Amino acid sequence: MSQAKVRKSQGAAAGKGGGTARVSASKTGAARKTAKTSATKPVKPLRTLKQGKKHRVRNFICAVIAFVFSLAALLGTATHILPEELQALPYMPVVVSLVPWFTLLAVIALVCAVVSKRVVSTVVAVLAIALQVFWQYPFFCGSAQLPRAAVAAVSGENVSTDDGYARLMTCNVYKGRADAREIVDLVRSEHVEVLALQETTDDFVNALNSAGIAAYLPYSQVASSDGVYGNGIWSASPLLDPSDDDVDSSASFMPGATVAFNGGSTQVRFVSVHTTSPTDGYWQQWKRSLDELAKLRFDTGRRYIFMGDFNATYDHTPFRNFLGTRFSDAARQAADGLKFSWPANIDYVPTFAGIDHIVLDSGMRAGQVRTVKVDGSDHKALLAIVRID
Repeated sequence: MSQAKVRKSQGAAAGKGGGTARVSASKTGAARKTAKTSATKPVKPLRTLKQGKKHRVRNFICAVIAFVFSLAALLGTATHILPEELQALPYMPVVVSLVPWFTLLAVIALVCAVVSKRVVSTVVAVLAIALQVFWQYPFFCGSAQLPRAAVAAVSGENVSTDDGYARLMTCNVYKGRADAREIVDLVRSEHVEVLALQETTDDFVNALNSAGIAAYLPYSQVASSDGVYGNGIWSASPLLDPSDDDVDSSASFMPGATVAFNGGSTQVRFVSVHTTSPTDGYWQQWKRSLDELAKLRFDTGRRYIFMGDFNATYDHTPFRNFLGTRFSDAARQAADGLKFSWPANIDYVPTFAGIDHIVLDSGMRAGQVRTVKVDGSDHKALLAIVRID
């Protein structure tokens, strides 16, 4: 082979080798570029991904709670304005008795709605809270207060109805199971002038007498429609024109009697009230017993004070119909707050319903309304100072 051919062959081989080197260099540059590009893209850590997932789950749970609670709060709150016929439907009286507590649901719903940024649920929760504030405001923000003379008049050792002030007390004694001596101790320490009791028994009345009730409230009128459980009135001054049942009630005998105040110039008719409990099978009877009370709004020949277990809160339409424009609830008038009185004997259940009331005729004024726990009873006692003009 000639030298020229050898050199040509070597040149060709060198050319091929150089081409291969250039291709390899090109691939290496591309790889570096890819590596550089990959390095500039941030990769989300696993922890960040988990936190994002938790955030979405939290928002979802809050959104569900906000929707359910806000809707339940608004619907529950709205039962306050239902017509009495609808409130007498099965289990509705129980739901209505919980109306103030739907405020808690509304507040929880509002917090969850804000956290999850749910506009509709926020609006619904705010509406429920606004309605609750509107209806509950009078129980906390009254304008008129009893004068100091009223407190002084009922604080003396000598209980008398000769003036125009009286401390009143009512208590359902739970089928005679309440501590009779504790009732008498309350009467003595609080200088009670008129006492109304419900669900008394003969044995309980005997226990009251043994505990010395006559030393403070020597006059009484007790009546029973079934011969087992009764209602009664006890007074520091004589009971005028007593009767076994002032209401002609289908629920129970509601005894009444007149007490004279202001040196005898003012006479007030007291009635010990116990309406039908809204339980299974008695929903319509519950409404009927309240409607029977409402008829006394038209008895303009007497001035009344009703005390007892109405088995209805202020949120129940039949109770408000009974009040009308003539009568007023002492707790609402005094603006001493909501007075929950039942149940009072279950450790793990709060006292959530204000079904015991002192109801005043027009021209009367109440103050210092409060509840007191009584051993043995499922109701708290309700006390109030009343000015009787």
